[in-house]
Amino acid sequence: QVQLVESEGGLVQTGGSLRLSCATSISISSIYQMYWYRQAPGKQRDFLARITRGGSTNYADSVRGRFTISRDNAKNTLYLQMNSLKPEDTAVYYCNAELRSGIWTQYWGQGTQVTVSS
Repeated sequence: QVQLVESEGGLVQTGGSLRLSCATSISISSIYQMYWYRQAPGKQRDFLARITRGGSTNYADSVRGRFTISRDNAKNTLYLQMNSLKPEDTAVYYCNAELRSGIWTQYWGQGTQVTVSS
């Protein structure tokens, strides 16, 4: 069982920045790839960003150039740096870990609320 513990989100003004973190209970370098998703009220959970074990990244069009996914292997922590925030970025943000060691499994963080005021 893998536990993912996200940092608190928060309230930020339009144009502001916020960094989310997601601490893993196992060595992050053993995780095949990790993701950030978000879910706005009444909407589906949407992909935002992915980072592979090798460090490759990719982003949804809606956040490319504004958000940066990264990880600190020494701290076993995944990050999402969010800049130039907009009211439409308001959502609950989730980290996700995908493991491929014999069988495929994935785990979710508890979610953290980010609210961007206009």
